[in-house]
Amino acid sequence: MSDPQSTPLVTYVGIDVAKGSVEVCVRAQNRWFTPRDPSHLIQELAGVEAPFVVLEATGGYERPWVAALLDAGIAVAVVNPRRVRDFAKALGYLAKTDHIDAGVIAEYGQVTQPRPMAQMPAKQAELQDLVNRRRQVVSMRTMEQNRLGTAGTRAARRSIELLLKALERELKRLEEAIAALVESDDDWRDKARLLQEVPGVGPVTGRTLVAEVPELGHLNRQEIAALVGLAPYNRDSGKHSGKRFISGGRAHVRSVLYMAGLTASRHNPVIRAFAERLKAAGKPAKVWITACARKLLIILNTIVQTNTPWRSERCLQGA
Repeated sequence: MSDPQSTPLVTYVGIDVAKGSVEVCVRAQNRWFTPRDPSHLIQELAGVEAPFVVLEATGGYERPWVAALLDAGIAVAVVNPRRVRDFAKALGYLAKTDHIDAGVIAEYGQVTQPRPMAQMPAKQAELQDLVNRRRQVVSMRTMEQNRLGTAGTRAARRSIELLLKALERELKRLEEAIAALVESDDDWRDKARLLQEVPGVGPVTGRTLVAEVPELGHLNRQEIAALVGLAPYNRDSGKHSGKRFISGGRAHVRSVLYMAGLTASRHNPVIRAFAERLKAAGKPAKVWITACARKLLIILNTIVQTNTPWRSERCLQGA
């Protein structure tokens, strides 16, 4: 399929996906409809010329719709819901209904022309789901550990301890399943090993990048930093130069890289030297750790791009 950004005949279609309902707007036809299921949606779009479907990320509800559209060869983009809402407010759409939202999403797609998704193999989707589930279990474990410290009775502590043991077992099972899936694919296994050779990058960081950043090694340094949400943005006006800030991107990946950046600032010679320069310049901890995470990501991107094992000397010259 040709690039929708360079094709004048593209028809933008906005889909508002909720837990129990889906609303579709075909902008050029000024038509709305509610499909029963993904196959019904594909049938409805059969008569639409060069459809480009835009959906918001909704925590997973959009996945079966995206998968069906990609399987049918229809261009799809999944966009940040906050950006769509800001776009709606800028246009004066203060009310919020499924009908309105579908139209706004279609209009947002036409104005911003987001990048279409590449089709994700079933195995990649499985790995992504496992990594996401591991993250959820870790979050539940943290919450229960916090509750254990405030439990006032023996019965309550016993209940929390039993649940913590169950969560630990499930966490171990998930980590084994993730490791086995990564090892089952030659490309994933080689990529994970390359990444984990870099000081500061452990199994969790390596597998998270393999699962959730398949673009690693295929983008330049600016693009990969922006994709993850580690690119600094200016906030200047006139003679005033404001603080740079990061925004958007893949929050879960950014969180993992933040911790990896902190670890690398202690154990990776390249990142440690970089961190020391930023500290000497008086940068706050959050700023220099974020900068270390960004630099680490750029190094990892180069390593995957060139398929070159970690070498401190080379990275010191090119990082």
